[in-house]
Amino acid sequence: MKSPKEKNIDKKIIDMVSDFNLSGYALKGIKMLLANEDIQCVQEFANTVSIVRLGFNDHGPVHMKTVTYTAVKMLKLLKEYGIKTTLETDGCGNFEDSLLAVMIATMFHDIGMSMGRQNHEVHSTVLAYPIIEKILGEVFEKNIQKRVMIRSIAMEGIAGHMGSIGISSLEAGIVQIADGCDMTKGRARIPIAMAHPPRVGHIHQYSANSIEAVKITAGSQKPIRIDVLMSNEAGLFQVEEVLMHKISGSTAKQHVELYAKVQDDLERRYL
Repeated sequence: MKSPKEKNIDKKIIDMVSDFNLSGYALKGIKMLLANEDIQCVQEFANTVSIVRLGFNDHGPVHMKTVTYTAVKMLKLLKEYGIKTTLETDGCGNFEDSLLAVMIATMFHDIGMSMGRQNHEVHSTVLAYPIIEKILGEVFEKNIQKRVMIRSIAMEGIAGHMGSIGISSLEAGIVQIADGCDMTKGRARIPIAMAHPPRVGHIHQYSANSIEAVKITAGSQKPIRIDVLMSNEAGLFQVEEVLMHKISGSTAKQHVELYAKVQDDLERRYL
């Protein structure tokens, strides 16, 4: 059963995709993804493993949908700036294909956490494959080329979101950065409240709990500006060790400005 927060994120994603005024299959695809019971269940169990068993922060449906919303917003900013996606520059697809591929990737990227943390991005691709095939088969009944193309970009985005393997598409780079942007204190609230004894991973919880907000807007020099607002310096771990790591290995790095600010201190510019 979806929480009110999930329902709100679902609506925000659908509204933003609707605003693109595209042909409609990306909207159909995301509605199917958000309504799919298998996806919901595996996202929820991934969260149970992450929080209850391992003591990490949220890796469940709220996180994956938040990353989806952020990625769609970034794609919107790139499109408004006139930046073409890799499928567009390759000459084999259009923006709507890229949009659907990115949404599929973000909706599935952490489901491998249901099996554990190590190599979870690889496990995510294995668990996601049959569901992706089913959904794309319904969206594109007779267009095998689009199914293969969108599936391939989506799988690259899932496998590459940790920055542990090389990626080559702009779409996968957006997935990587959008994932790194979900680090506000709400994401760390549950595991901190559970009061696990100290273990590997807790720095993520306390660092994330220091981050008040992450804002995505149009940049002054580049298409995307990311502002990270923190209550104390512990949040710098998230910025420098998590988000910067993902941005530095991303194919979208050249399109991003990154700023961080601790309360009333001077703003720090990273990119």
